[in-house]
Amino acid sequence: MERGTPDGPVAKSAVAGRIPLAVVVVDGAGLVSHWSVGARRLFGYTKEEAVGRPAGDLLPVHGALPEDREPHGAYDDGLGPDLETSLDGRISYPAAGRARLTEPEPGGTRADVLWWAYPLVGPGPERLLVLAADAARLAAHEQAGEAEDSGDPGCERGEQVERIAPGFALHTDFPGADELAGRLPEILPSMSVEESSRIVAQILELGYPVLEFSQHDRVPVTPDWGVARRAERKARKERAERAAARGVPPSVYAAGEDDEGEDIEYAAVRERLEFLNEVSGRIGSSLDLSHTIVEVSRAVVPRFTDVAGTYLREQVVAGEGFPEGPPDETTLWHRVAVEHTDEPGRWDDVVPVGESMPFPAHTPFFQCMTSGDPVLVPRITEEMGNAIASQFEKRDIRPLINHRSMLVVPLKARNVVLGFMILLRHQERPVFNDMDRVTGAELAARAGLVLDNARMYTYQESVADTLQDSMLPHIEPRMSGCDIATRYLPGTLLGRVGGDWFDSVKLPGSRTALVVGDVMGHGLNSAAMMGQLRTAVQTMAALDLPPEQLLRNLDDLAQRLGEHYLATCLYAVYDPIAGELHLANAGHIPPVLVRAEDGRSELLDLPTGAPIGVGGVPFESVRVRVAPGDRLLMCTDGLVEVRGEDIGVGLATLTESAAHPAASMDEACDTIIRALAATFADTGSGGRKDDVALLMARLNGIAAENVAHWRLAVDPSEVGRARELVREQLRAWSLEALGDSAELLVSELVTNVVRHSRSTRVDLRLVHAGALLCEVEDDDHTLPTLLSAGPDDEFGRGLRVVSTLAKEWGTSRTNSGKTVWFELALPRR
Repeated sequence: MERGTPDGPVAKSAVAGRIPLAVVVVDGAGLVSHWSVGARRLFGYTKEEAVGRPAGDLLPVHGALPEDREPHGAYDDGLGPDLETSLDGRISYPAAGRARLTEPEPGGTRADVLWWAYPLVGPGPERLLVLAADAARLAAHEQAGEAEDSGDPGCERGEQVERIAPGFALHTDFPGADELAGRLPEILPSMSVEESSRIVAQILELGYPVLEFSQHDRVPVTPDWGVARRAERKARKERAERAAARGVPPSVYAAGEDDEGEDIEYAAVRERLEFLNEVSGRIGSSLDLSHTIVEVSRAVVPRFTDVAGTYLREQVVAGEGFPEGPPDETTLWHRVAVEHTDEPGRWDDVVPVGESMPFPAHTPFFQCMTSGDPVLVPRITEEMGNAIASQFEKRDIRPLINHRSMLVVPLKARNVVLGFMILLRHQERPVFNDMDRVTGAELAARAGLVLDNARMYTYQESVADTLQDSMLPHIEPRMSGCDIATRYLPGTLLGRVGGDWFDSVKLPGSRTALVVGDVMGHGLNSAAMMGQLRTAVQTMAALDLPPEQLLRNLDDLAQRLGEHYLATCLYAVYDPIAGELHLANAGHIPPVLVRAEDGRSELLDLPTGAPIGVGGVPFESVRVRVAPGDRLLMCTDGLVEVRGEDIGVGLATLTESAAHPAASMDEACDTIIRALAATFADTGSGGRKDDVALLMARLNGIAAENVAHWRLAVDPSEVGRARELVREQLRAWSLEALGDSAELLVSELVTNVVRHSRSTRVDLRLVHAGALLCEVEDDDHTLPTLLSAGPDDEFGRGLRVVSTLAKEWGTSRTNSGKTVWFELALPRR
């Protein structure tokens, strides 16, 4: 990684790319397991001579040399005690130093050797990485590229060591250290900003790079020396066979083998890095899980493989939480994508997308998903093809997979297998090899992170939708004397939970309370505050408080809950018998009333009031006469207000669009929303960003002939009279089928008033509107209680009978006393 200075690129960093490094890997037993071409050139030993030998013999720390080998040069100073302690495993931190190497040439030229030693921690046997470079060659490059720099290239821990240090080339006075610390997580996705700051500080302080491996995190293109050795041996063997076939003498072939092998290996690594970089750029463009899956599949076909099938765990596809526990033979895997280069439709019938299936333990798929490691099958044999095909009932998959090369790679995140990819190559292509396995594993690691991000977004989106749905009421479309339609629209996809709400509450006397409110802000905190206020409104509405008193109490409650939130609220009570609206406003936008008589729409002029939570501000209410068929429209400001635009434009559009005739209430709501969206689109404001709550009520009213009212005396003889009045009224409404139940329940309620209350009057009312509503009202404020009556108890059965036979029943206090009511469903005609 190269960084620049304020005056331009750091030429010293580029030197690292032109100075060959000797790379030596030492295992836990102190034996050399990797010896690079650069090591042969610097120290004189060939790879065959070095691998498997004790590192202390090849890298002497005190001038001791092996007896059976004349060195390429004599070590005057050795490579230093720090390297000796590193080789012995006595230190667990990186070390660096300098040595003087005397060439066996006339004049005894001394060469500076700069070295670095890095302890390795990981699952493999490798325990130490040693890098070395010829400082004299560095000085020659620097003189050619940066004449103004006259520093000593042989300093032990100065600038020059930093210049050729692999990984990061930094000066101790580098001004962009904070910027580098912030950008490290872009290269190493699992690294935190705090961890990157620590690493950068260590580089600057110690003067040599930091090489760290984590057993929990995967960094891009992690070296695998074992794979490299196997791939190199195989490539050498193949090149030797080709050279022999061409008649090249072994001695001539061996002379150029090292250089040729290095070039081929470098080209192969570069090609795979370019491929991984290209894939990384093509995936992750969306947080949509299904789109991300398609991106991952298309990124590898056909460049890396001919067929790519992607399977995900059930919880991932369902948008649920992180899968718990390791997968087993019962785990269902959903096939979510199949990308291939075969003729169209060839795979569709045999392995259709959307199918779910488990995999038995004998399959390479089970091995991959349980171990979390790639599984390489150079060629699928007939036996393995039969075993795999046994999972597909009545479908023969063998012609599609037999004799193809297969690589199964896990899709992991946070050490949990989310799914896996099955990669297949045609017989005409080279089989997957060890280097392909490393590339596939790296590809899957990157894809796993992207899929996990999409999974988490899908999960959080589902949680937000569930939370919002649970907080918004499911309003009955038909209430007593009115029809209701509602709409809720979240502000943005990233903020689906908000503080807007609507509600309706059934009140005594066939009345209905209509509420729309808006807690300022977005997110979970606003939604939680909204839930508390909505519950409080429902509770106080059931007490039949006047609108202005309800808002006053709600404001007091908000003060007790805290001073961090404000809310607006519009509260209206519709009386379908009186043909009247009773409204109060707490800082909310006014409602729109559409008159049925002439289709005229108007914003109702209400006292605005202060928002809920301000405190100490009075609220006022007004009464508005309405006729059957009138429509009342209540909404939050997100529908009519957009940042940078006059709210008057939105209110005018709302008033105009509300007057448009519509075939249904739902269609009327949609028409209004489309009209407002088109208005703001024309202004170029970018559209709404706030939540929208919309409630429309068609005020049907209840005709006078469907209401019957009587005043009764508080006397036991009035119970029989009440039954007779109910019987006659039901006969007039052709509801004789309800006579027995209605008479029984009315007699129970009137008896309760006569026997247990201190009332001076009893009012009995029947309302025929969608259901049969019966109300018994008196002037005693004490509410009756539902009791559990025993076999020998004389009292306590009246309300139990009402609760059993009535469709609904309830009690509520009024200004003058209380009301006990019940409803009976109308008979089907």
